[in-house]
Amino acid sequence: MQIKVSSSQFNYTYGNRIHFPYSIALLVSYIKTKEKFSQFKFDKTFVFRNEEKIEEYVEKCRDSDILLCSCYVWNWEITTLVAKKVKEINPKCLIIFGGPQVPEILEDFFEKYPFVDIAVHGEGEIIFENILSEYLTEKNYFKVKGISTKDFTTEPQERIKDFDSMPSPYLTNTVLDLVDIVDGYQWIASWETNRGCPYQCTFCDWGSSTATTMRKWSEERLYKEIEWFGDNKIPYIDGCDANFGIYRDRDLQIAKKLREEKLTKGFPETFMTNWAKVSSEKIIPLAKELTSVGLLKAVTLSLQSLDKNTLDTIKRANLKFNTFSTLTTSFRDENIPTYTELIMGLPGETLESFKKGLETILSDEDLGSILIYNCGLLPNAPMNYPEYREKHKIKSIRTPIFLIHTRKDEVSIQEYERIVIETSSYNLKELKEMYRYAWMIQTFHNFGILELVAKFYQNEYKLSQMEFYETLSQYGKNEKSFFSKEFDLLEKHVDKGYSGKGWAHYDFDLAEINWPLEEASAARFLRLDTNILFTEIQKFVEFLENKREFHSKSEILNDLIKFQIFLLTTRANLEEIKEEKFAYDWKDYFVNNSAITKSKMNYFYKNKITEKDPIKWTLNVIWYGRKEVKYKIFPKFLKVDSLVIDKNVH
Repeated sequence: MQIKVSSSQFNYTYGNRIHFPYSIALLVSYIKTKEKFSQFKFDKTFVFRNEEKIEEYVEKCRDSDILLCSCYVWNWEITTLVAKKVKEINPKCLIIFGGPQVPEILEDFFEKYPFVDIAVHGEGEIIFENILSEYLTEKNYFKVKGISTKDFTTEPQERIKDFDSMPSPYLTNTVLDLVDIVDGYQWIASWETNRGCPYQCTFCDWGSSTATTMRKWSEERLYKEIEWFGDNKIPYIDGCDANFGIYRDRDLQIAKKLREEKLTKGFPETFMTNWAKVSSEKIIPLAKELTSVGLLKAVTLSLQSLDKNTLDTIKRANLKFNTFSTLTTSFRDENIPTYTELIMGLPGETLESFKKGLETILSDEDLGSILIYNCGLLPNAPMNYPEYREKHKIKSIRTPIFLIHTRKDEVSIQEYERIVIETSSYNLKELKEMYRYAWMIQTFHNFGILELVAKFYQNEYKLSQMEFYETLSQYGKNEKSFFSKEFDLLEKHVDKGYSGKGWAHYDFDLAEINWPLEEASAARFLRLDTNILFTEIQKFVEFLENKREFHSKSEILNDLIKFQIFLLTTRANLEEIKEEKFAYDWKDYFVNNSAITKSKMNYFYKNKITEKDPIKWTLNVIWYGRKEVKYKIFPKFLKVDSLVIDKNVH
């Protein structure tokens, strides 16, 4: 007699791509190696979030014996909805929840979700095997380690030590067996080369959930999986390691194999991973292998915060910033883009320490993109432990989850997350101010709209970056302009977001996806006619000059603004080669920190994006191109045709 097992691992689509149900496939491929479980029949896994399919999913479970649900923050609501409906029509179905969204501290979990029979904690392969063993016999689930029911919680299951005994969900084709191939969609492959994390950052559940021990899969298996990705034309590999590059020699060979496969078969096209937390120049050879064939878009050099007290509070150690800056320069010299990530609102952070950190980061002229996020509160992260929340006076809100670049038609079943809005080190008003600065830095500085203008005033008048953007904030709030329209949007966005109404921002003129506000704002500026953008920047510069009582020559300022816009990837200029004449040697000024030199200069460079379709252009520049810095060129990479050198301008 067959035992029918249904499963879900719901995901959002990104463009025309969606993830394989990797977690479910790990369990199924392992169970299928055990002869005693041959009577278990695994149906297709539910992955697409289509609301109209909910009843279809539920109906498919009418005669299911087991429903296995892989739970994440981005699929909790749809998963619980389906599970509840299944239990209503099929009360005898054993419903098992696992994954990082299943809380370790259960409190009233089974009162809220009475349709869940078993909650799994930690790695699921061995636990699932033991559950099925009990299912076939006495159903004495209290004998199974690592689970909770409404009646009991058992002791933790020991971590898996022998990964070689775990079959690959790819080499067994389990991932393909579990999905329906849908025309027009491509599959994203989640991929682990190791499991575990040696760090204990309190905002993350990775180190705590994997008990810090690092365990590796064999190189032989990994190389075969890479070949499988190539053979099956998998475009995107989503690396699930916590610290790729931590085993430098081994990971270098993996990178070489990925490169070889792409050169031979054209696939995979992209490899995205989490780089070793304390990265060093030792990972440059890995990155070169991957970037040389377009597999890698950029290297992450995450900081989260630059404040020592905050780093101590969240139990994180960063590279010293001088080392960090040297590293970004080394990557830039190798033409490898880098980006860093910061978290707003970490315990221990203050408004002033956050602004000081931004000032420090902006001093690194070789750093590519800066991405700044709210502080999320994950169910099983140490930051969510009651004693930690109490110690740091953490207040949080439940808010619609912010999943960037997802389609609006996928949010009819709203998912939620918790974000921190207050701690003992800052209040909500100060957090909102952090957000405003984060938005300005990302939109106007990192996307390049005012980057060199800000550096000019820092060089000539010792005006700090934060003072510059404070003046921009005053301008945006008080002067009517295209800039002020974005500031108005910002204020509404911040108030909506921190009141628990979500962070979604849609502008279908850009693309029919959920945009981070800083990306949408930058896109709207870059799509302006360049004459209009020039006038907008000019009006702000006049405001700043008056506000700060500066007296720069208008000829210099106008040439500077012209140069700033020239470096941007703008919709108004789709020529393959961008070329412009200037009255001053701005490249020498910004690259070599020289004095302003009046000199007739002719600069040119190859345009990064020449796509004519406006939607595709926006996606290529802003979404796909953000980490690769497709939206601007750095002055050091300009080609120069110097016509006449006149004199120094003092």
